[in-house]
Amino acid sequence: MVLFTICFTFGVWLLQQQPALPEFVWAWLLLGFPFTFILSRLRWRSRFARSICALLLAAFACGSGFYHAAWQAGQRLAVSLPDEWQGRDIEVIGVVAELPRSHERGLRFSFNVEKILTPQASVPRHVYLSTYYDKLATPLGIRAGERWQLTLRLKQPHGSSNPHGFDFEVWALENKVRAVGYVHNKGNNFRLDALADGLFYRIESWRETVRDKFSATLGKAPYSGVLSALAVGDQSSIPSAQWQVFTRTGVNHLMSISGLHITMLASFGFALTYWLWRRSTRLTLRLPARKAAALVALLVALGYALLSGFAVPAQRTVYMVGAVAAALWLNRNFSLGQILGIALLGVLVPDPWAVMSPGFWLSFGAVAIILYVTAHRIDGSHRLQEGNGGTAGHQSRSLRMLNEYITVQWAMTIGLIPMLLALFQQVSLVSPIANAFAIPLVSLIVVPLALLGAVLPPYFSNWDVPLWLAHIVMDWTMVLLEWLSTLPQAVWTQHAPPAWSIVAGMLGVLWLLLPRGFPARWLGFLLLLPMFLNTPEPPAQGTLRLIVFDVGQGLAVAAQTRQHALLYDTGPDFSGDADSGNRILIPGLRALGISKLDGLILTHDDTDHTGGALSVLQAMPVDWLSSSLPEQSPILQQASPSLPQRKRELSRCADGQNWDWDGVHFELLHPSPESYAQEKIRKNNRGCVLRISTGKQHILLATDIEKESEQRLIKEHADKLSATLLVVPHHGSKTSSTIEFVAATLPDYAVFTVGYRNHFGHPKPEVLQRYADSGAELLRSDEDGAILVETDSQGFQVERYRKTHRRYWTHAPRQ
Repeated sequence: MVLFTICFTFGVWLLQQQPALPEFVWAWLLLGFPFTFILSRLRWRSRFARSICALLLAAFACGSGFYHAAWQAGQRLAVSLPDEWQGRDIEVIGVVAELPRSHERGLRFSFNVEKILTPQASVPRHVYLSTYYDKLATPLGIRAGERWQLTLRLKQPHGSSNPHGFDFEVWALENKVRAVGYVHNKGNNFRLDALADGLFYRIESWRETVRDKFSATLGKAPYSGVLSALAVGDQSSIPSAQWQVFTRTGVNHLMSISGLHITMLASFGFALTYWLWRRSTRLTLRLPARKAAALVALLVALGYALLSGFAVPAQRTVYMVGAVAAALWLNRNFSLGQILGIALLGVLVPDPWAVMSPGFWLSFGAVAIILYVTAHRIDGSHRLQEGNGGTAGHQSRSLRMLNEYITVQWAMTIGLIPMLLALFQQVSLVSPIANAFAIPLVSLIVVPLALLGAVLPPYFSNWDVPLWLAHIVMDWTMVLLEWLSTLPQAVWTQHAPPAWSIVAGMLGVLWLLLPRGFPARWLGFLLLLPMFLNTPEPPAQGTLRLIVFDVGQGLAVAAQTRQHALLYDTGPDFSGDADSGNRILIPGLRALGISKLDGLILTHDDTDHTGGALSVLQAMPVDWLSSSLPEQSPILQQASPSLPQRKRELSRCADGQNWDWDGVHFELLHPSPESYAQEKIRKNNRGCVLRISTGKQHILLATDIEKESEQRLIKEHADKLSATLLVVPHHGSKTSSTIEFVAATLPDYAVFTVGYRNHFGHPKPEVLQRYADSGAELLRSDEDGAILVETDSQGFQVERYRKTHRRYWTHAPRQ
């Protein structure tokens, strides 16, 4: 069972690494399973024969996982929004399928389409929608479980494609989202039914009712969002500042409906039912108390998991509780490995994309580590004599429980390091201390009180006491967590370790956590070292490594030399607490081994270029900042305290500024120093234009300059405009890229940084044609993803990240 599950999981994971779905011509070999099964049941005496049988079983399991995931993917990808219906008004009738989540300009929610009213239109059944507040229209009061007629504008799912970035497209595929879009405010939008038929719609409606109750009871209490997340899984209610504290202290797994919370409630349900059932002889004769208690525990776990939205950790716990219940009802003994295997298959069979989720690996990895250090181990505390009276026996049990708790905490701290570094490139160093008090406080006090407050009817005001008690305990907990979070070395952050070092680290963890008395356990630390010591190789002297990030409709470029790094613009602000800085730039820079910025240039005061600036300044040391932003800019006001005291350099970018880093020359060509005194100049025309040169290779970053600035550059710097690669001005707008400017630059590569189906219509067809006629190779961030460049005086290499890291689900836009 364990071998089959591991190999099945590997097969599923292998499929998710493929650039295209495989043909099924080899799948017929899996029909040999009956023969393999018969062989596996025979009692072979030969070790060689047993090994062959195990290999056959492993191959069958791997193939089954691979082709099962491929079949599921084929079925899912067969449903899509036709190209011709992208961006057009479509009237539909459907049901709000999940708890709506607020953003700063409206709501986001899943929507199940039941009927298409627009003639000949084709729409996938499951879409993901946003609403946007309009001053001229009444906001739509959309609630979970309601049936609505809506006018939609949809497009195919398309996300950014960057090194070590979040893959929105696989998330959409896993969640059956085959189209995304928004509700057109001027359309025919109205509610048809207050609550649609269906169990899951009723559950979502009840979740929203609980969330509303928490908001009404707690008002603006700081941790009402945490209690809502613990009760109904609404993690979007937790502010980003609190998430940052939870992440830095390593307790973020507690601030949602985790497997720990479900296990705790299921255990309580089991114990209570078992105790009550045994009080009735009649009930016990009809059904053994253990079986009744196991059934109740399963129902409690399932109910709580459904309230949470049934995420991977919740699924894993439900399937494990179900396996234990099945063993009791069938009078069978399942090993712990078999129970974990059943849970693993229960998650992957219906959802093979779960292997792409960090929660999958952390959830199953944590349980596997706990089982590894607790199951089948001889505990020294068992040797304590319990026959010296009740007090001695009680002390022995207390010591044993304390020893097990310390062992598990130590194992979790060490055991999850490889996965945390692989997935997030950071590890909380204060996590053992934080979890030591947060786990009992949150799991044993806050969660039960929050659930009690959720189920009690709001008839009497004093029945709100459980919620306020939960909030008080959460407040105490946060005081300690915030103190730990502010410690200067609370979190270890680093580059993304090589894959082989992750495998070595996992082997080191297993060696370290071997039973006490095993010789040379310290050698496990040596296997952990490669994850920390194998840093990415920096560019050679005189070599430039450049990344034009795919940030949608905006611009962000990172330039790295051997010992220096520069960030040129920081992309757009998305919504609420999300921006290019914290979602794309910081994860990507850290993973690539860039832990500090020697310089940051903010070209001009547009949010599609400065939206991620504050996140970058907060997360990463920056030596100096140069910009054309006005002095009263909030970014500059907040940036000054963020810079190191010894290098608090804030300056205006201007023509003539230049510097050399490790054999690479940087020079600013625009704006002129005099332009800052001219108030009528548009902010686009005051953008900082940067030229980077190494040997005869030149890169020109032209930000959002327009025709007037292009004319100035031709007049003042005609000899410096020729470029091997040009980041096209203003995303390919018709206000830029004049014929004269294109002729002056004559780039080998022209890069357009644009968002997929952006409402500006960038890049304009005539501008594209202009660069194509000049002989330039056209690169677009919406089609090619991030553009990775490595150049020195001898050569110039360009990589299109979306093309080189393509997966079978990767969207290929058709313009």
